[in-house]
Amino acid sequence: MRPDTPAENVDHTAEAARLERTAGLYPEDAEALLLRAAAHLELSGDRPAATKLYDRLLSSATGPSGLENPSLVRALKASNLWEYGHEAEARAIIEGVRASSPRDPAPWVIVAESLEAHDELEAAHETFTEGARLLLTDVPEPPYSTHPLLYGRHRVRRMLGLAHDEWDALADTLHSMPVSLDELHDPKRVWSLGSDDPADLEAEISRLRAELGAYREALSRPFPVAMLHWPADELTELVEAYPPLAAEYPSYEEHLATIEAALRELASSGTPNLGVVPGTVPSYEAFAASEGASPADPSLLPQYATTLAARGRAVAWPPQRGAACWCGSGRPYGECHGV
Repeated sequence: MRPDTPAENVDHTAEAARLERTAGLYPEDAEALLLRAAAHLELSGDRPAATKLYDRLLSSATGPSGLENPSLVRALKASNLWEYGHEAEARAIIEGVRASSPRDPAPWVIVAESLEAHDELEAAHETFTEGARLLLTDVPEPPYSTHPLLYGRHRVRRMLGLAHDEWDALADTLHSMPVSLDELHDPKRVWSLGSDDPADLEAEISRLRAELGAYREALSRPFPVAMLHWPADELTELVEAYPPLAAEYPSYEEHLATIEAALRELASSGTPNLGVVPGTVPSYEAFAASEGASPADPSLLPQYATTLAARGRAVAWPPQRGAACWCGSGRPYGECHGV
């Protein structure tokens, strides 16, 4: 389903079934595909079936491959459970997610928004703040993926009537829509919907349009602008099998340096949501076959990177503070390519 497909034109149950079948064909992408399938089941109203999918994913975490983001799956499961009456179990899972201190902002946002949706504003504020403190302390520029964390915290603080702090100010600067965050998150907005004054209603319509613009902007970038990274052994195999590609990759060290330089240049130009996606020769050959093209064609490389990113294979860049470098060296990013 395309992100701009109207919800009323989607058979969510059928789409979930299709994604489950696709996950069986591409086990390396099963986690991302089954999470999307669970989302469709939630939208269809079949929340118990969505929980079964989350449980299926979590049970696979003990297998040889494991899960890439178990905290995200647990957060989604908790949010779903609370929506159909399993509050106690949801709360227990949320506390477990918070205690695990995930380095990915998405689980923090999901559990905090779940608390917020059920009027647990103090707990939501604590959760947003914990995530921000963990992921954004001493970070010069918040990564694109952390923006919802700051926006959500700003929204809850407005509802609690708390004064602006440094992170609220940072959220204001990151927000680029015509209507400010203070206006969008104003608790009094709801009262304007019942006003008899046309000016009040017109102002609220303007705010809602700004919010819709922000959501559309996010949906237009559902996956990162990703740079293709070949691990050392894969790059050696690639250029040996397809000598014309040697001109693209003079050496492994230059390959890594080119990726980091390109990402920094994109970031400096204001491009958000950047990532690195690892390639493998077998999947690249399969992609070339599906396109009816030769793997030796250099123009196929960016298409391959985009396809992998769309399948959820990209790793966000820059990595979170203290996280391992994207290059696979095992060293922290700040001591490797982040120097």
